[in-house]
Amino acid sequence: MSNRLRNEKSPYLLQHGENPVDWYPWCEEAFEKAEREDKPVFLSIGYSTCHWCHVMAHESFEDEEIAKLLNRDFVCIKVDREERPDIDAVYMSVCQAVTGSGGWPLTIIMTPKQKPFFAGTYFPKQYRYGQPGLMDILKRAADLWKNEKEELQITGAEITAAICERRIPVRKEPGRDVLKKAYEQFKRQFDESWGGFGSEPKFPTPHNLLFLMEYSLMEDIPDAGKMAEETLYAMARGGIHDHIGGGFSRYSTDEKWLIPHFEKMLYDNALLILAYLKAYQITGKKDYGQIVCSTADYILRELTDAQGGFYCGQDADSDGVEGKYYCFTWEEVLSVLGKEDGMEFCRLYGITKEGNFQGKSIPNRIGQAGKGWKEDDVRIKKLYDYRRERTKLHKDKKCLLSWNAWTILALARAGWILSREQYLNGAFGAENFLEEHMKDEKGHLYLRFFDGEAAHQAQLEDYGVYALAMLELYRITFCVKYLKEAIRLAEYMTEFFADEKGGYYMTAKDAGRLILRPKETYDGAIPSGNSAAAMVLQELAALTGETKWQEAAWRQLTFLAGEMDEYPAGYSFALLAMIKAFSPKKELICAVKGKVPEELTEYLKETPRNELCVLVKTPENAESLSECAPFTKNYPIPESGAVYYLCENGACRAPVMDFKQLDL
Repeated sequence: MSNRLRNEKSPYLLQHGENPVDWYPWCEEAFEKAEREDKPVFLSIGYSTCHWCHVMAHESFEDEEIAKLLNRDFVCIKVDREERPDIDAVYMSVCQAVTGSGGWPLTIIMTPKQKPFFAGTYFPKQYRYGQPGLMDILKRAADLWKNEKEELQITGAEITAAICERRIPVRKEPGRDVLKKAYEQFKRQFDESWGGFGSEPKFPTPHNLLFLMEYSLMEDIPDAGKMAEETLYAMARGGIHDHIGGGFSRYSTDEKWLIPHFEKMLYDNALLILAYLKAYQITGKKDYGQIVCSTADYILRELTDAQGGFYCGQDADSDGVEGKYYCFTWEEVLSVLGKEDGMEFCRLYGITKEGNFQGKSIPNRIGQAGKGWKEDDVRIKKLYDYRRERTKLHKDKKCLLSWNAWTILALARAGWILSREQYLNGAFGAENFLEEHMKDEKGHLYLRFFDGEAAHQAQLEDYGVYALAMLELYRITFCVKYLKEAIRLAEYMTEFFADEKGGYYMTAKDAGRLILRPKETYDGAIPSGNSAAAMVLQELAALTGETKWQEAAWRQLTFLAGEMDEYPAGYSFALLAMIKAFSPKKELICAVKGKVPEELTEYLKETPRNELCVLVKTPENAESLSECAPFTKNYPIPESGAVYYLCENGACRAPVMDFKQLDL
């Protein structure tokens, strides 16, 4: 039996297209049906690589008995949280308000007017270990709707009013004190034994580590950088790091980073490239550079579409078993590598006869002496090929714009700093893909592309992160078209998403209406759209010298300073924008006839904390550059060679022709 989801493009919705449940995608038709037939709406939100989403689907949504109840008493809607993060944000806030926690699958029961009166996450089919069963929940909800509908409607209205109650944003002047407060919060939570912060489960959250490294450099506090580096080192040794195929899983279920939740997400790996790359720049340790390369290679090899875009991720399950793809037995390793090499691999990577996960072993380097094998070792390749043949992983092949933008930024920076042309090609290929497939004729962005179709109006995060990617491409090429595009995106973001009271909404002002127009500021697994916007505005203020961007950047930082007042450690990417704001201001204009001087690019590559804002003016780009940064119009270009104009903290030095004379 199939339902309406079979006509959708989302891999998650398609996974439910053959359910006996009469699912609708999120659409007016579903709510009109609920209103017409006087039924509550059963909303289920998840994503295609979610382990517990698969469990609930198998236990309940593939079950005829559950389907009978749902089809008789409810109108059922399925939402892919990755395609509609706005819907997910609204109803996740409901779940957190009602239950004190959240997660996926997200389960909501609401009125035809979209007002929720029940919220939860995963439920088994029947009551189990004190956890209510979905059968009982559905029967109870249907009975209450039949006999006490007015009370449910009142409850729904009260919950909606509670989450819609907007506190007026409290503006606060940002200062270095908030940076120090965040550092101290991280220090209190730091696990000195195993790295990371807090207890299990442990998430990589690379922007936390980027903040600590930048703060360490800014304030000369080695302890901040040490926390970040110890965490990066521990993760690289653990089972969360795929020692066979590269890349990292979503999080660790234990304190040692040994046993991951095995799904791999594009955004985690893109952001981790940035964190390990920063550690490589600061320490010069080749191991960190190698992890950058193995992670970038994983993305290019397994998550790249033939057209150049990047897929969302890979599932935790194979053949219905979590982690089956990644785990080995002692006997398997010896059969693939032979006795001598097999014994050595088992010793180096913690493969034992007893196993460390459900009778098998997750390769890891925790507590192992000696060097591990290099990623390009032919023996690693044998295990990789064997693993791929042994069982398959589901791959979520949709392309999300913001996740692609993070990956463009990461690959471009890695390719530039490490001189890896394949990473630069990957970044520019993805940029061409987004340009061709995820923009309309007016330059407006789409959120998702899958199976030849772009869909869903892009949201704040998409515009903000795409602008950051354009700024990164400008930094490594000095091609003005990327700077112009970043400005265009920021202008659209300001026109369609800004809240005059402070910050930016998640959805555009012309987007379809929900019960709440969400505004997210907290930096969770991915930096929030508001934090990305803060960084974009801060960088445009520095690059263009334009008053409008300087004022917009200050407004955004004062808004975020008010939001993060109690717990700034939860806003680490916004803190990176604040670090940029409080760093010494250095603007360098290189006017050159010919190629960008090599000494300038080498300096930028090798400097881990780069306070320098650089514009390159040539005869070819002079006019377009002055449109972006009007103050550059009057800088003369020499007849040959380069002239450097350096300004620092509002004061300009005399121009020089020798880069070394700048004394940076």
